[in-house]
Amino acid sequence: MQILRTYLMNLLMLSCAALLLTGFSWGTLGLGGDKCKDAMDSAVKLEGIRDEAQLRLEEAGILSKCPDGAAANYVNALQLERVGNIDGAIEEYRKAVKKERTFSLASGNLGLLYAQKGMYDEASVELARGLSSVPNPKYHKAMALILADRKVYPLAVYHFKEAERELTQDASIFLGLAEIYRATGKQERALEDYRRALSANPSLVKAYIGIAAISLERNDPDSAIEQLKKAEVTNPQNREIHLMLASIYEKRGDIKLAEYHYLLGGKGKSTSTASGQSPEQMSGSDKEIEALKIDVKKRPDNVSSYEKLGNAYRAAGKDTEAIEAYREAAHLNSMNSDIYLHLGALYEKHSQADEAVVAYKRAIKVNPDNFDARLKLGDIRFSRGFFQEAVEQYSEFLRLRPESPDIHLKLARIFAKSKETNLAIESYRHVLRYSPDDADANREIAALYRAKGQNDKAIEHYKKVLSQHKNDAETRAALVSIYVKNKQYDEITLLLKEAVELNPDDPNNHYKLGLIYDFKKDYDNAMASYKKAIEIKPDNARSLNALGRLYMKTGRLSEARDVLEAAKKADPTMEETAILLNNIRDEFNPEPRKISKGKKGKIKKSKKSSKTAKKSKKTKPATPGAKKTSATKPAPKTKQE
Repeated sequence: MQILRTYLMNLLMLSCAALLLTGFSWGTLGLGGDKCKDAMDSAVKLEGIRDEAQLRLEEAGILSKCPDGAAANYVNALQLERVGNIDGAIEEYRKAVKKERTFSLASGNLGLLYAQKGMYDEASVELARGLSSVPNPKYHKAMALILADRKVYPLAVYHFKEAERELTQDASIFLGLAEIYRATGKQERALEDYRRALSANPSLVKAYIGIAAISLERNDPDSAIEQLKKAEVTNPQNREIHLMLASIYEKRGDIKLAEYHYLLGGKGKSTSTASGQSPEQMSGSDKEIEALKIDVKKRPDNVSSYEKLGNAYRAAGKDTEAIEAYREAAHLNSMNSDIYLHLGALYEKHSQADEAVVAYKRAIKVNPDNFDARLKLGDIRFSRGFFQEAVEQYSEFLRLRPESPDIHLKLARIFAKSKETNLAIESYRHVLRYSPDDADANREIAALYRAKGQNDKAIEHYKKVLSQHKNDAETRAALVSIYVKNKQYDEITLLLKEAVELNPDDPNNHYKLGLIYDFKKDYDNAMASYKKAIEIKPDNARSLNALGRLYMKTGRLSEARDVLEAAKKADPTMEETAILLNNIRDEFNPEPRKISKGKKGKIKKSKKSSKTAKKSKKTKPATPGAKKTSATKPAPKTKQE
């Protein structure tokens, strides 16, 4: 039995070492009974509460449960948003997202506010994060409007359609779809959605104007006038309506009506422009562009005119024309660094990276302190693997803008990738100086300290990450590995107990905790952990096997056999289970003797043993004091005996 126990102990030590040294697969950890987890759960449900009194009560509960958590920042943002403090709400949403990277509602709401302020790049990023796990129709609608504005029509249609699933009477969705279909030449579908928009909102002027425009494209001015008259009833002060009517009447030769509507549209009389367009067909940006084009013709050597024309084209979304205007300004040796910066950005937008590099370099030559150009040039060089040039540009950028933790982080990663560990650590320190809670920076600098054997510093930064992101499996595994190497089994136990508390319904967490207790000879707790794992998942082969092994170690062979049989049934391929079962059989069944009982319960001897006995009776007994011979030696026991 002692040999068996020694064997089991060695087996357990090997199992623990293998498990811990290779790290754990923690899975997705929740926050268990944590008050902050309860606060997060409550925050997610706030949107569905319609009763104002109940809403205020729930918000107060969230703030009291976890006042410093992401859920509290989220509630603060909602309250600020309700009173119209958009900037304050944005700041609170940012804090919530920073503390809880997967807080989709906070990201989505932040995206809505960014869109409201016209910060479309930032809005699209946050809306995408929100939509990654929350199919909120408001997020879909906002994303669709941004994409439609950027003429990314297929994706815009997708998001409009997703928003329409729930916002079935939102006229702006139908209007957005109609505008896209009209822009892509699908007039019938555009008309259908314009009508749906008017059905949802009969006073929607843009829908009437859209239908009128399609009627004009189809050479049906009467239908166009009919729609514009309906729009005029809805909004008689709308200048666009009057200018469209004036144009139609002018083409028909009805000068009086044309002059009348031009006057209502803000024009004293009908005029033509250099572009051949009538005033009602031109937007404000078109008028500005026409004026600048005239100026360029008058003064072809005036660099300022080309600069302004390029800016106007860029603002109107006419990238090709903007590039041409900026190139003319560059040809005239413009000394405006931003012109080259804008030119580079347009080249980059159209995947002309080489041309963008030239433009950014020229921007830097004109103004070495143009930090935007340095950053963009650094990003291109980094993406192409020219790390030394990227480092040069990032370093210059940081000289001009030192409080930029995101760029310090980029620089740190380049140094880390180049195996320049000391420089990388120094850059990570800069990141943490400006942003001490940055999880990525803490995790990555910890890995560098660990590689240098400075485990105390590594542990410090890993703990910083876990304090903010308890579900970070990579960080937990790294910490466990360090603790195993240092033989800090109490710390490992604490980590595993926390994992169990965070996710009590995961049988693997209970199993791993049981292994540690087993290794520390805390058999009662080990047994309880294994049993809990089996309670959650009755066919958990590893837990059944471990419990059976523990029963054997403590001499409870009968119970061990039952549990190991269950483990074998759950996983017939587990070799250790088969070995343990064989050892139990050996303990229960040592080399047996073949003995049977007679009719009256007397023990029968085998024929061979009977003959041996008879033969021994015939042997002459030895005389007292005589020397024993081989004939007097007792017969050896047979195999059967």
